[in-house]
Amino acid sequence: MVELTTTNRAWFDRALRVIPGGVDSPVRSFRSVGGTPYTVVSGEGAYVTDVEGTTYVDYVQSYGASLLGHAHPDVVAALRDAAALGTTFGAPTPGEVLLAEAITERVQGLEQVRLVSSGTEAVMSALRVARGYTKRQRVLKFDGCYHGHSDALLVAGGSGVAQLGLPDSAGVTPGAIADTVVAPYNVVPTLDDSFAAVLVEPVAANMNLVVPRAQFLAELRAECDRVGALLIFDEVITGFRLAVGGAASYFDVTPDLWCFGKVIGGGLPVGAFGSTREIFSSLAPQGPVYQAGTLSGNPLATAAGTTVLSLVADADLATLGARVASFANALRSTIEEAGLFAQTPHVGPLMGLYLSREASDAPTNFGESKIFADNGLYAAFFHAMLERGVALAPGAYEIFFVSLAHGELEFERTLDAAAYAARRAREA
Repeated sequence: MVELTTTNRAWFDRALRVIPGGVDSPVRSFRSVGGTPYTVVSGEGAYVTDVEGTTYVDYVQSYGASLLGHAHPDVVAALRDAAALGTTFGAPTPGEVLLAEAITERVQGLEQVRLVSSGTEAVMSALRVARGYTKRQRVLKFDGCYHGHSDALLVAGGSGVAQLGLPDSAGVTPGAIADTVVAPYNVVPTLDDSFAAVLVEPVAANMNLVVPRAQFLAELRAECDRVGALLIFDEVITGFRLAVGGAASYFDVTPDLWCFGKVIGGGLPVGAFGSTREIFSSLAPQGPVYQAGTLSGNPLATAAGTTVLSLVADADLATLGARVASFANALRSTIEEAGLFAQTPHVGPLMGLYLSREASDAPTNFGESKIFADNGLYAAFFHAMLERGVALAPGAYEIFFVSLAHGELEFERTLDAAAYAARRAREA
């Protein structure tokens, strides 16, 4: 007989018995904010509803995967049609070609993509291609940028790694990160000819939001060109959200390799890495760099992703960016009127929130971001927002994901909650 479970606490207790920490991804844990996670049973547009029937304005949006909002009717219809034909075949399908065409048509300079099942896979595979193509070993990443949980990239990562206070990860050997060099974000490093690639989030969105300084990406491109290293854009978050052409279009800087995820799956597990035909000639079955995946190009994920891309134009993203800019400024004013200080940096539709008791500038790197995350204000603010029906990510290193389904009603409700939450956090 199935046990009747109707509360978030009861579901979490059940989860703790069979899932480590009660969650399948540490970023869903309430470890850094305290309390019991809510368990979601449904979502629609800008909202999610938990097992107790409470509905929240949702700024998690599956950490950016749901650009159109939850359960968009066109995406749901595409999934129904695809599922009726079969869910996986281990053979080529029209859907993977259609999604690959949709991606390459939108991103200037991108000629081919290989579909995978997650952003972690995409970045891991892109690094392997970069090393195989250049015949070099060393890779440079930036402090606080999170590029998935592959061993070589967990060093100095942001997001859940920082949120849980883990400098790296147990189980990662020194040898696994021996060829990974870490530099501060927003500072262009000096490279030499031992570097295969530089990996960067064009907008750092896993240490809260850190805006790239003017010319940072262009100067990084030039430094890679100087020594023959490949520039890799991790666009798992920025891809098809900053602009239809991604960060490369938004900043007018073209990388050698791209990594995508989230938006291109329409809410299903997916990732992709891409490059020019020349660089990808090194990828199996054409070349010696091996990569494979049973569920790569899954028919459900490709159907959902192609549908999402077909529904979003640059005008939509520009409108969303303008909405976010207005909302960010209003949120900052609301919090400051309630007695705290706030920074709400934003780039296009991406937006962060930093809380403090004293006036300060927005962070420009991970070290500065960590000062805000460690000041203790976010946990109280988070729970007060949740109490008023607004769901933020349960960690101070995450950002606001505003979908195309969020509108003035949701923003007004959020601002009302924020005034209350700021007062609560100030008094905590």
